[in-house]
Amino acid sequence: MNADLTRGERLQIMLSPEELAAVDDFRFKQRMPSRAAAVRELFRLGLAAVGIKPAEQGTKSSDYGVFATGPDGSQKGSDSQPSGGNGKKR
Repeated sequence: MNADLTRGERLQIMLSPEELAAVDDFRFKQRMPSRAAAVRELFRLGLAAVGIKPAEQGTKSSDYGVFATGPDGSQKGSDSQPSGGNGKKR
């Protein structure tokens, strides 16, 4: 479990009574200190189950981009058609 306490983001979720009971059961069986710790661990386990591992510290969201971008942020090989149109001029 990660001991990093510099969590800069807050995520608020709503749970059904059954979901909350499942979180609490997991928490007590694993002797977790809080519901938040249990939810973080369940989240980590769920991501690992589908083959997603957490990003390394310092990784930028742009590192996961779909399009190749140049040093100035421009997309390589993209045409300059405005989005939302069919490319035809009127």
